[in-house]
Amino acid sequence: MMAEIQTPESRNRKGLHRNKKLSTRVDLTPMVDLGFLLITFFIFTTALSEPTSILLPLPDESNTDNPTVTGERKTISLLLDGNNIIRYYEGSNEKNIQLTDYSNKGLRAVLQAKIKQVKTYFGDDAEPVVLIKPLQASSYGNLVNVLDEMMINGVKKYMLLDEKQ
Repeated sequence: MMAEIQTPESRNRKGLHRNKKLSTRVDLTPMVDLGFLLITFFIFTTALSEPTSILLPLPDESNTDNPTVTGERKTISLLLDGNNIIRYYEGSNEKNIQLTDYSNKGLRAVLQAKIKQVKTYFGDDAEPVVLIKPLQASSYGNLVNVLDEMMINGVKKYMLLDEKQ
């Protein structure tokens, strides 16, 4: 039984009527069983979240006799440094390094300006080439942020390079 009421026999003493004291005892075993069944049901029917990742297209590793040559006016180099700082320069002019950050007014503005400059100088079909060099002090999150900016701005030609290259 789930719940039962126990009633002791009452005796009448010379016309005095005592109130009956009822003691109740509730068996919670079925409620616990139901709880575990519900927990089991929700565990088996819940969809587990799948990890998401960035699709990074990698180039062919085979050697080539004719490497791609890019004009200096089309390239911009990003040096990912610590403290969320990006040092960048255009072409091969490493003496003219400028600083920016990962905000919309930082890296995104620099990339959009470079895209506009390349399209103005070379035509609408031209695309800039971005060289990304993570330095020792940069974090993995910094690299992910830069790759996100490449996708957001539609930059199709970019390379990940070692710090020494």
